[in-house]
Amino acid sequence: MNTREQHLVELVGTDGSAIGETTVDLAHRAPGQLHRAFSVLLVSPEGKLLLQQRAAVKTRFPLRWANACCGHPGPGEALIEAADRRLMEELGVTSVALREVGVHLYQAADPDSGRVEFEYDHVLVGTYSGDPTGVDPDEVAAVDWVAPAELAQRITQSPDSYAPWLAGVLDAWQVSANG
Repeated sequence: MNTREQHLVELVGTDGSAIGETTVDLAHRAPGQLHRAFSVLLVSPEGKLLLQQRAAVKTRFPLRWANACCGHPGPGEALIEAADRRLMEELGVTSVALREVGVHLYQAADPDSGRVEFEYDHVLVGTYSGDPTGVDPDEVAAVDWVAPAELAQRITQSPDSYAPWLAGVLDAWQVSANG
């Protein structure tokens, strides 16, 4: 089993308050346990979004396109610290100033693995230019820069090609940008 599956995550109530902890593995077994997570959107100076195609070995939603990176802070770990760590581990990206723009609570079952995402997902956004130079093939199959309007159209046309949380993450970002 992937050792990342044994990392601890923070269980939360629907208001985001911490109520306990469990392993990544147990949190994602059906029907899922609500836990804290984060999704990072990286936006180029031109307004495009960096997407990653999740690696084939991922235990949940492999080969689907998602935002730049996702993860779980450990119990009591600061969100930005956890996100910085995952950006480095997955993409080799460092020194991005991230800010939280909202929360997206969702639940989705992976039809292939039976694993469940049930997450209180903090949406973090930062500006980044260039292409990631340290992509970990065990995490990421491919990357692409896409304009938000084009991405929305792609998700509508082919929803099963995208992670089920991506549309909600984009909504939280757009609400903050328009608010």
